[in-house]
Amino acid sequence: MEVPALNLKAIVFVHWLLTIFACIFPGWLPGAYYLSNFSVLAMGVWAVAQRDSVDSIFMFMVGMVVTIVLDILLLALFYAGAEQGSEKSSLRDLFRFSGGMAILSLILKPLSCFFTYHMYLERGGECNLNLGRTP
Repeated sequence: MEVPALNLKAIVFVHWLLTIFACIFPGWLPGAYYLSNFSVLAMGVWAVAQRDSVDSIFMFMVGMVVTIVLDILLLALFYAGAEQGSEKSSLRDLFRFSGGMAILSLILKPLSCFFTYHMYLERGGECNLNLGRTP
C-alpha cells in the first residue's frame, strides 16, 4: 500500500494554524505549551528550508512525538481548571474553541508523525532500532 504524498509545508502550516487558534484564549495554557509547539514548528520550517537534510526532518519528527506527550500532560492538568474559570465568563465560547483547536492539533499529531517518518525515509534516513541481541 502506497502512502499518499503530503507536503511538509502543509503539515507545518496546519499545526501552526491550530497552535495559534489554541492560544487565542488568554492564560489557560502554560508557557510550556507555547514554547514546545512553536519550537517544533521552527524545526519544521528548518526541514522545509533544507529539503535534503535528514537531520532537520528527524528533529521535527522527534519534536512532534515529544509535543504529543507534553500536550497530553498539559491539557490533562490545565483544561478542567480553565473550563471552570470560563463557565461564568462571556468568553466561554472562545475557551471552547481554543480548547477544541488544541485537542484537534493533538489528534492530528500522530498522523503528521506518520507522514513525517515516511518523508524521513525518502530523504535517506534509516531506522536502526536495536532492542537486544540477535543470534
